[in-house]
Amino acid sequence: MSRKAPLRIRRDQLELVCPAGTPASLHTAVDAGANAVYCGFQNATNARNFPGLNFTLPELASAVGYAHERGCKVLLALNTFPPAGQMDLWRKAVDDGARLGVDAFILADIGVAAYAADRHPQIRRHLSVQAGASSAEAIRFYCQELGVRRVVLPRILTVQEIADIRAETDCELEAFIFGNIGMMAEGRCSLSNYASGCSTNMHGVCSPAAAVHYRQETDGSLSSCLGPNVIDRFGCDETAGYPTICKGRYRVAGREDPYYTFEEPVSLNLASLMPQMVEAGVCAFKIEGRQRSRAYIRAVVSAFDEVLSAYCNGQPLPDIDLLALTEGQRETQGAFRSRKWR
Repeated sequence: MSRKAPLRIRRDQLELVCPAGTPASLHTAVDAGANAVYCGFQNATNARNFPGLNFTLPELASAVGYAHERGCKVLLALNTFPPAGQMDLWRKAVDDGARLGVDAFILADIGVAAYAADRHPQIRRHLSVQAGASSAEAIRFYCQELGVRRVVLPRILTVQEIADIRAETDCELEAFIFGNIGMMAEGRCSLSNYASGCSTNMHGVCSPAAAVHYRQETDGSLSSCLGPNVIDRFGCDETAGYPTICKGRYRVAGREDPYYTFEEPVSLNLASLMPQMVEAGVCAFKIEGRQRSRAYIRAVVSAFDEVLSAYCNGQPLPDIDLLALTEGQRETQGAFRSRKWR
């Protein structure tokens, strides 16, 4: 926790990229120290397409003005994959974002990226984590063929692997540092689609609210369900979580008790690894949480702004306590620390 930053690294050379699920959250993130905020429209073009989230056209226009007046960038998440024959919605989103003055598009689909490059070459293109580009070869393809300037790295890489990528490509590297981890294979999750008919990758929604319900059992426990599927069952002393398939507990042949078959509820927290990540070549640090509250945004953004500032000033990293804001009140360094996570 006492490593010092190389003299060549200044705070303004590192970007803290923060979530904005609503206009109010965007204001909170900007005021808390975000260098960039990412947000999406109220449709399937972004991977957090939930009721009550995201921006209308007038709201995004106002948000861009608010952020730019305070020196903060706005990145538009267009990070889903258009179903066949439905490309018009994504083309319109690209055109609308350009007209409203966003600073970059966060793109997953090759066709959408090609359209953005052709129609609005002056606007930066960032490759979404949903594209799953985890090698220097893949990243170079996107940079050379589609003019991508930055890639958001999948959360399956170790810090050393990030350094190896940095040595083989000139593309800017962005990495997640806090929040939900998911299935660790971005852009390839079909569990929600199997259970509900909607997927994160094509419809922008995992566990759609219309399919979620809770059922009180005769023994006093509470079942959380997605459509006809029971995702988890909580005892009287447990807090019921939102039914996300990859975080559910199931009965599996050979195991007597239900357990977290895919992944346990736990959040990523890389505060103590940030010096190594900077030295590995990461220039932008991303916080997950467009579905989270303004209090979450304020606390997490402020904490990591403090960490980055301390590092760049050659000071010991502050101890930050964000455990209460994590899933299941547990945190991990995931694959970034060790291959064993995979």
